[in-house]
Amino acid sequence: MKRYLHILLVLLWILPSCKHEAIQPITDTTVQDNYPEAVKSIIINKCATAGCHNAASYTGAGGLRLDSWQYLFDGGNNGAVVVPYNTANSSLLYFINTYPELGPTALPTMPYNLPTLSRDEYDIMRNWIEAGAPDKAGNIPFNTEVASRQKIYTVQQGCDLVAVIDAEKNVVMRYITVGKTHDREQPNNIVMSPDGRYAYVSFWNAALIQKIDTRADSVIAEVTTPRAFQKAIQLNEDGTKLIACNWYSQDLILINTESMSIISNLGTAVQFISGFAPNGNMFYATSQFGNTVYKIYEDGSHTAISIDNKPTAQESAPGTPDPYRIIISPDKSKYFVTCTNTNEVRIMNTASDQLIKVITIGNNPQEMAVSRTEPYLFVSCMNDTISTLEVGSVYVINYTTGDIVKKITGKFFQPYAMAADGRNGVLYVFSRNEDRNGPRPHHSGPCSGRNGFYQLYNIHTLEPFNGKRYEISVDPYGAVARFSK
Repeated sequence: MKRYLHILLVLLWILPSCKHEAIQPITDTTVQDNYPEAVKSIIINKCATAGCHNAASYTGAGGLRLDSWQYLFDGGNNGAVVVPYNTANSSLLYFINTYPELGPTALPTMPYNLPTLSRDEYDIMRNWIEAGAPDKAGNIPFNTEVASRQKIYTVQQGCDLVAVIDAEKNVVMRYITVGKTHDREQPNNIVMSPDGRYAYVSFWNAALIQKIDTRADSVIAEVTTPRAFQKAIQLNEDGTKLIACNWYSQDLILINTESMSIISNLGTAVQFISGFAPNGNMFYATSQFGNTVYKIYEDGSHTAISIDNKPTAQESAPGTPDPYRIIISPDKSKYFVTCTNTNEVRIMNTASDQLIKVITIGNNPQEMAVSRTEPYLFVSCMNDTISTLEVGSVYVINYTTGDIVKKITGKFFQPYAMAADGRNGVLYVFSRNEDRNGPRPHHSGPCSGRNGFYQLYNIHTLEPFNGKRYEISVDPYGAVARFSK
């Protein structure tokens, strides 16, 4: 429990200079009536008070407004404070709890400079969140328009979770527990079906791939793989098949996504695959060491392509590109490869598999995301040092011309995963923040390690969307939007 007490004392969502004036009567009864009665008596009388988290004061109280049920789920300046059904990651509970045996505690205790909640009051709040944090009519937050709601999904490698972000409010709306054991299984990749109906998650330390229903946000099926350590996964163009590669055995397997069963093992002829991109009846695949991209067909046959016009090689050496991730342009005329050894993006022609252009970018380019509303390719450079408190950048490349449009330096710290929400014109950038020199997390959760964070950028202007830094559980590692446009 000591790590729960090790918390930043100056908290952005709590008003440090909270002035507790005499509580004024609330004339708008609809504000009080949104909460269930027992919860209302706690929040309205002890939290949403004059000088703190009411309509008049919340902007000075870390942006957290509590005088109405619906405003609670806007979160504060650091993101969600209540995640329905998930008490372990609802940080509001940490600060109102003075009973360590009941769960995490954090300082300063809320209500600020007022009597603490009783054990029964804390239990009321905890049980309410565990039941989904409904309003007085039983409505669960984010439970409407389940077939069409835009969301962003990201795997939390340090906590065996998938975080689900609501694209309207931009806050975490659910955490999905993934994996099968209590050991850390490290989910490392997530991909989305073309219709946004299902997501698929692979793991470093578990021999399985799981399927998530994006309407219910729950795991509904899984397939056991020959062994753990799946380095990369990808769906074919219609979402009926999924390809996965094992980092240690080099096995390639093809999976039926409807039955979640293995169709075939495609063998071990290709080596050290680190990324896939579908194209027609085959997949492009990067070999992480050397200069090779493969074209892999569903019958297991393949061809090797050099991305630097030298003989293909599968070993890293000075000057080798070392291809990492791969993505195809929306018109399928080009594919782009991040090269970690040479700090480049290489553009290849899909018709001829010939090199078109080499673009030098920042240090250690990793993941890519593509916009379908602007001609932009986004590339995260995880170790591109800007200052001691800012590590990492995002390069924006015009995928039509191959020109660099902008280098975004947005106070990241080890940015890795990204997701482009074409519906709302927002780019999500996730910082792993593993290094102890990174920004100190706003709070600590139940998992060991440092919380990560994400920031939003306007896809059209390439400027910050709102200037917030949203905290999220430990080590956000892969991300995808439910609907690309």
